[in-house]
Amino acid sequence: MQKLPTRISGSTLSYMVKTSIKVAGMTCQHCVNSVTEEVSGLSGVISVNIDLASGNVEIESESDLATADLESAVQEAGYEVVSE
Repeated sequence: MQKLPTRISGSTLSYMVKTSIKVAGMTCQHCVNSVTEEVSGLSGVISVNIDLASGNVEIESESDLATADLESAVQEAGYEVVSE
């Protein structure tokens, strides 16, 4: 996970966390939409970008996401998080 500054408001600096996972079993745009919908439903998620060919999923969030929560969301969509 990587924390990146996202905006400065007055003297406040906010951070965004970038998380990458790999998902197995996605074969079409419907698969991508299902995983995107489930992961986007996690608290604090700002964006989800998926590369179908590689199975790489990039998630931007307001704070760290628990691995178990990510795995559960992906499983709810019908797929599996795999080790890279």
